[in-house]
Amino acid sequence: MRLSEILNGIQDLKAKGNIDIDIKNISCNSKKVTQDTLFVAIKGYDVDGHDYINDAIANGATAIMLEDINKIRNIILPDNVTFIVTKDSRYSLAISACNFYGNPSRKFKLIGVTGTKGKTTTTYMIKTLLEAQGKKVGLIGTIENYIGEDSLGESERTTPESLDLQRMFAQMVEQKVEYVVMEVSSQALKLNRVAGIKFDVGVFTNFSKDHISAKEHSDMEDYFNSKMKLFENCNIGFVNIDDFRGARVKREAKCQVKTYGIDNGCDLLAKDITITNIGVDFKAKISDKNERIKVDIPGRFSVYNSLAAISVALYYGCSPEIIKTALENIKIPGRSELVPNKKELSIMIDYAHSPESLENILQAVKTYTKGRVIVVFGCGGDRDSSKRPIMGEIAGRIADYSIVTSDNPRTEDPEAIVKDIEAGISKTKGKYEVIVDRREAIEKAIKMANTKDIVILAGKGHEPYQEINKVKYSFDEREIVKEIINNMK
Repeated sequence: MRLSEILNGIQDLKAKGNIDIDIKNISCNSKKVTQDTLFVAIKGYDVDGHDYINDAIANGATAIMLEDINKIRNIILPDNVTFIVTKDSRYSLAISACNFYGNPSRKFKLIGVTGTKGKTTTTYMIKTLLEAQGKKVGLIGTIENYIGEDSLGESERTTPESLDLQRMFAQMVEQKVEYVVMEVSSQALKLNRVAGIKFDVGVFTNFSKDHISAKEHSDMEDYFNSKMKLFENCNIGFVNIDDFRGARVKREAKCQVKTYGIDNGCDLLAKDITITNIGVDFKAKISDKNERIKVDIPGRFSVYNSLAAISVALYYGCSPEIIKTALENIKIPGRSELVPNKKELSIMIDYAHSPESLENILQAVKTYTKGRVIVVFGCGGDRDSSKRPIMGEIAGRIADYSIVTSDNPRTEDPEAIVKDIEAGISKTKGKYEVIVDRREAIEKAIKMANTKDIVILAGKGHEPYQEINKVKYSFDEREIVKEIINNMK
């Protein structure tokens, strides 16, 4: 494709060199540059792509896009390389990727789901409902990316970088996907990973404290405003009106908005709710008839996620019977996932890694557990540290016994993270202990449990690894649970 075509729609560019050259590849990683590549230099939190422009040229780049003009003095400027200066490399990369891959998102119905919690479960539910109606559906999100039942591989982040996203979209178009449902993180919206994309539907699940750090959002307002960008670029939004920011989303959204909820008047209301240790069931008015909906995922939050998915499914014409049957059989990896075992202990793996999600899962199981609620949890490193004592206090207040341990410490000292959590849990009367090694913590929880208790392994969910000092070590909690129990007498 001609470079001039790739740059179409990007304003205020300055170019030195020929913009009618042929470009065969786009990359923002100098190591992936090949002959006739457009290399886009992005200034990241840890690495500055401007420092690798010379490497990109050496590897065959024939066009360079950059935003930091001051870096140009450190660059060797060959006559046969075109240089483009832009105000925002991330935005320009996204638009360039859209053009390069032929704007694939315009060739299917795109559904974006944003919110602090519930994105993964809601996207899986929507995919399941649309497929039950006979549609071919793609999914992009935290756990894995799919075209129908075919996996495109595990995800590195909730919402891929714009270049990877457009490449994936193009692959979905090739395979005649009709609908794509994707998790849209606040970080993706803030960093323009979805710039140039028009969503058909946007979903707002909820909003609570999370992702406030130097590498994420400066404060809660920045976090909220980032999420609101989704509703500037979709045709219709479905909003959880019970969430304390739901009314604001409805008021400020630049699209038509429909609502769902439990406690407040809305377009799709759940009532007569029953929550058990194996799931929820409730009534909702679908096609002028009150239908009984059953979902095998316990907790009030499951009702909200189901309502979001039902709202989207109805918008696309799914029948009530198909909706009911599909939801009754749905399973989500790492979300309230019970691990079968020969001791018949109740051991649940859940991705809860924020204060509200931890509180939700603990309160959900507390209502039906006959014995003790034993929770094993930690907090991720290099992320919002202010939530650590809050999560500690929540566990101490609700759980009968807490084991504070390591999660993904990343580049932080695991013991320092645990001390932050302990500052909160020590304020409560809750019983707890600290075991920094996560495997040992899981083993202790299992060995102290009986068949009336429930053990919650919170924070890791679907993740089959533990990230320590930028290395991902194998750590699948399902396998670890099996090993521990198989070794028990």
